[in-house]
Amino acid sequence: MKTAWIHSLTQTFEGHAQQTEGGAEYWLARDLQHLLGYGEWRNFNTAISKARTACEGAGNVAGDHFVGVTKMVDLGSGSQREIEDLMLTRYACYLIAQNGDSRKPEIAFAQTYFALQTRRAELIEKRLLEAERVHARKKLSATEKELSEVIFEQTGGNRDFALIRSKGDHALFSKHTQAMKAQWKVPDTRPLADFAPTIILKAKDFAAEITIFNAREHGMTTEPAISQEHVANNQAVRNTLLERGIRPETLPPAEDVKKIERRLAAEEKKSLQNPEALSAEV
Repeated sequence: MKTAWIHSLTQTFEGHAQQTEGGAEYWLARDLQHLLGYGEWRNFNTAISKARTACEGAGNVAGDHFVGVTKMVDLGSGSQREIEDLMLTRYACYLIAQNGDSRKPEIAFAQTYFALQTRRAELIEKRLLEAERVHARKKLSATEKELSEVIFEQTGGNRDFALIRSKGDHALFSKHTQAMKAQWKVPDTRPLADFAPTIILKAKDFAAEITIFNAREHGMTTEPAISQEHVANNQAVRNTLLERGIRPETLPPAEDVKKIERRLAAEEKKSLQNPEALSAEV
């Protein structure tokens, strides 16, 4: 009996979820009121007020999660009246449930339901960010390979690539590569980039792309010329980061990108073998 009740409530809650034009998920407060077992709006509005306060107390902007709207409702006379409503994010629904009357079985269910939904969203966001970092690392590797080829083609040897890259690192971090590796505790045999945050991977990639373009465009044929170009580009990128309040050398290291790659690959294999396996995590 309880299993059937839980299944019914799950379908009911998911059936009232709606989508904005941008694909964002939301619930209407007037619908949620009844889903949570509240007969009167003023009582439910008390839970909403507490949820708003909790939202702001957690450092979030309440207006991003509780969006005022109006809608028309049918009256017994056959006419319509405009009433106020709220578009609620999943997070807002969770906070309302947390601040609702816990004696209501619907509230107890909603507290668990939206907690799991919120956790699932956090896991999805985490995996997307990890995938973005893996992609940024691969993109930087491809760009640096191309830069090495440009150096080989235009200077008659690729022995200068490591030197040029090192000079670029010094311009970006205002520290030598080895100093940054020591600071981030990077093993001697591993590249600094494998432990760099995504923003740094993209910064290094952008600087290298400009170096490639200008080295070809201006026919640079010596290591000093390409080095000077690469240093200038990394310095320009550094200046942009500093202007936006980001100091590269003070950022903490990120997780070993190789570990992330292995974890994502294992999770993908697991999900292919058992599509419900990832859902079980939450």
